[in-house]
Amino acid sequence: MKKTSIIRDFGPAAFPLVAALLSACASPALVQPRVEVPAAYKEVPAEAVHTAADGTPWKQARPAEHQARGEWWKAFGDPGLDALEEQAGAGNQDLVAAAARVRQARAIAGIAEAGRVPQLGLAAGAQRQQLSPLEARQPAGTPVAPGNAYQARLGASYEVDLFGRVASSVAAAHADAGAAEATYRSVLLSLQADVAQTYFRLRALDAELATAEDAVRLRERSVQITERRFALGDIGEFDLARARTELSGARAEAVGLQRQRASFEHALAVLLGKPPAAFGAPSRPLAQADQLPSIPAGLPSTLLERRPDIAAAQRGMEAANARIGVARAAMFPALSLGGSAGSVAGAAGDVLSWSTRSWLLGANLGLSLLDGGHNRARIQGSEAALEEAVARYRQQVLVAFAEVEDKLAGGRILAEQAAQTEQALVSARRAAELARKLYDAGRSGYIELLDAQRNLATVERSAVRLRGERAITTVALIRALGGGWEQGQGAAVPARR
Repeated sequence: MKKTSIIRDFGPAAFPLVAALLSACASPALVQPRVEVPAAYKEVPAEAVHTAADGTPWKQARPAEHQARGEWWKAFGDPGLDALEEQAGAGNQDLVAAAARVRQARAIAGIAEAGRVPQLGLAAGAQRQQLSPLEARQPAGTPVAPGNAYQARLGASYEVDLFGRVASSVAAAHADAGAAEATYRSVLLSLQADVAQTYFRLRALDAELATAEDAVRLRERSVQITERRFALGDIGEFDLARARTELSGARAEAVGLQRQRASFEHALAVLLGKPPAAFGAPSRPLAQADQLPSIPAGLPSTLLERRPDIAAAQRGMEAANARIGVARAAMFPALSLGGSAGSVAGAAGDVLSWSTRSWLLGANLGLSLLDGGHNRARIQGSEAALEEAVARYRQQVLVAFAEVEDKLAGGRILAEQAAQTEQALVSARRAAELARKLYDAGRSGYIELLDAQRNLATVERSAVRLRGERAITTVALIRALGGGWEQGQGAAVPARR
């Protein structure tokens, strides 16, 4: 019988036909979604953005190579924060779980990669069997003795990836692993920012508590002076009762701040992966002398490369796109090659005998002819999944831009507010000093002194809170920018702990 092939039968027309079949089931080329990227952030001063000779906007670089890549918190120059970040990176359980998810995704990618190479297997066994006369091809009633069978067999199988099913599965698994790694970096960045923000909240609360304790001491001195003047008959009991009330109120407020401090301390312990009972943060008020780093926002286009959550969304699109190829490949034949070689003998000593050898070679071509629309529905579902992934990517980009703009605006407004508050603080301190002198000299009443002291305490508390808010907003801006100043920086996923 004359052997023919498709190519011989159809001639040159076979090549376009084969190419069409292969392209029909391959994963479509992923078209990067178009997103509107502004030339500069709205909240960045116009003088900070320059234009090149060809009209391309750019921002003057601010080198930060003295910082370890990814260790953005060191820009604050706070050894206490450095130590906490190191502890959190080693002990936080959410980070451990994220690292485990990365290893799972990598293992699944390894399983998919295994489909590219032939699979080998070795089997050996022994059995004792009683056949019926019919099975032994003997007349009915013929006694058939039971027999032993020993076998050893080496088998091999391989799927020929004609239509890209294996390649698409591998691509999807690797994209999933990339998304898991980007998610790990996002969890790490969130952890680092949470530690820094909680730390600065704690320090700001320590400063506020110090202000409250100063107010308590001031009220105690006022009560002492008022009691002495009351004993001399200079003032009435009303002023004394008012002074004692203010003292009790100041003490109660200080106690309330201590409760808040305990909550922040416990939250910080959890971030570090420690039980609250085993962790204590020393009091360290956030002082005005603590300088905050100036964070260069860069260009909006670089944000797409720096934010780990955007990278995770990008890998999600790639995985969804590759799964379209897997779904399409199910519409075409699957070719599997297999073979085995071994020995079957009636005695264990004869298993390795050449005379008992056996072998098998085969190929299997399978194609679903009627599936009730199952494969077509899988393709439609995978295409819809890609649309969802694209929409999530675009939404994540919009959220990222909004977060950066929010933090830039917050930093600018808080700086202006802090400057005005500092001026008010100078005036309030002077007013309280003058009110104290007038009251001691008997030239004003206690109500005037009390109003001046209350105003000073309010302004001092506002100044301390703004100091903390500015530090927290600075951390939030770094977090919104992707955690650093260099492009493409990432964090290695740790091995199993």
